[in-house]
Amino acid sequence: MAPRGHHLTEVALLASASADLAAAGAGEREGWLDDPAVLTSLGPRARALAVASAARSVLVVVPVGGGAGLTVKPALGPDEGRISAVEWVPLGGEDGAEGEEGVAVAVGTDAGWLLFYSIAGDLLHKQVYGNCFPGPYALTWITKDSIYPAKILKLNFRERKEHAWEDSGSDELSVVFPGVIGRLDGADLQRMLRKSFQDAKSRLWKDKFEEEDADDEGSFGKIPFQIWNISKFGSCADAAVVGLMPPPLLELQSSQRHYCAITVGEDAVVSAYRLSEDRSRSLVGAILSKGVAATFSTISSLSKILWRSEPSPPKKSRPKPQSFAKTSPLTCLKDSPRKGERLTLSPSGTLAAITDSLGRILLLDTRALVAVRLWKGYRDASCLFVEILLNKGKASSSMPMEHTKSDYCLCLAIHAPRKGIIEVWQMRTGSRLLTIPCPKGSRILQPSTRFSSSPFSSSYSPLEVYLFNGDSGQLSVLNRHIL
Repeated sequence: MAPRGHHLTEVALLASASADLAAAGAGEREGWLDDPAVLTSLGPRARALAVASAARSVLVVVPVGGGAGLTVKPALGPDEGRISAVEWVPLGGEDGAEGEEGVAVAVGTDAGWLLFYSIAGDLLHKQVYGNCFPGPYALTWITKDSIYPAKILKLNFRERKEHAWEDSGSDELSVVFPGVIGRLDGADLQRMLRKSFQDAKSRLWKDKFEEEDADDEGSFGKIPFQIWNISKFGSCADAAVVGLMPPPLLELQSSQRHYCAITVGEDAVVSAYRLSEDRSRSLVGAILSKGVAATFSTISSLSKILWRSEPSPPKKSRPKPQSFAKTSPLTCLKDSPRKGERLTLSPSGTLAAITDSLGRILLLDTRALVAVRLWKGYRDASCLFVEILLNKGKASSSMPMEHTKSDYCLCLAIHAPRKGIIEVWQMRTGSRLLTIPCPKGSRILQPSTRFSSSPFSSSYSPLEVYLFNGDSGQLSVLNRHIL
């Protein structure tokens, strides 16, 4: 039997922020946090908590260290949908930027809109994904127009700096739709948001916003991104870009990258795809596209000369549709009536914990694409990876000391709300280390980023798991070491 004990340390009591959280539904009934329409995201270093309500179309940001909270009601029109996802995005990276300049909150809607807010409540950016047809790649600002009204199921920002000596890719924000996944490079996104933040600080943002919104729909710039169709084996309920992978066999080496994506859904419990950045079309297609465009331009010019028609009033240019990049299906697991529900990645992306509708949890090796472990009897469970210090000698030492990554063991925290417990299992095939009772109406959370130090430094910031009790407002952290 796994040991039981007090393995949680209180970080803050957010009861003082009850007035702010009430805007998202807190206090209306016991267990309000169990409502799937209530979305939560813990900020970097667990310094702020974002709570959004889809039914109320409101975003609440509560500082964990105390102070006044912030309530934002996005001005969403009928064609812009309701809030469906929320995530924190760092603006400063590893330099450890502090305060409101260091982070932004990303909000996704069920109509495909992305909104970015500073923690002061300023709207930094607003954009929507366009429909996917052959065309150039760009994430374009669109005003009051959603050509591809798809629900954003999940926003996930991932750091990849712990493997800086390897070609492991860059930081990224992934956007998951039903059957579609998009990837925004972290550097491009942070550059745009930092610029927008400086505009907001200049106090000219409001006037500039109204002027640009009225005069030029594209004046806010473009953020490059990639988008792929991952519906070969059916629509997905959750998905993630797990990392880089080698190109297919017999394919010429190039500078283009290939990513591996894992999806879960109703038709296939788990599926895997190779995502290619190569967006070039065939030579014939390129010639035809350029030739047709040139021919049409020539005919249009000749017709104006021959008929000398009055010049038509200029029209606002509509955003060009966008194309899917190449996707290659790798494998899938179909096991009706089992349906995949949630997907959680380890820090390196080499392991994925997948929950399904029958109460099972599958541990998947994302490189070999094989299942390495299976748990049963965990309906409605949620999982997060955590790093635990198992060296009792170092943990009990009275002398302060820095721990390296090798001192920590990767574990999986499983929150089983029906059982009212949190279990911690050692990876990959280790035993159960902890069983912690937790009250109903709680959620396990994890900061989106750690702002970890340089990989060549001796210090290391481990991956931590927090427990938020919505009814009491208590935020606790799972202790790093096991006594």
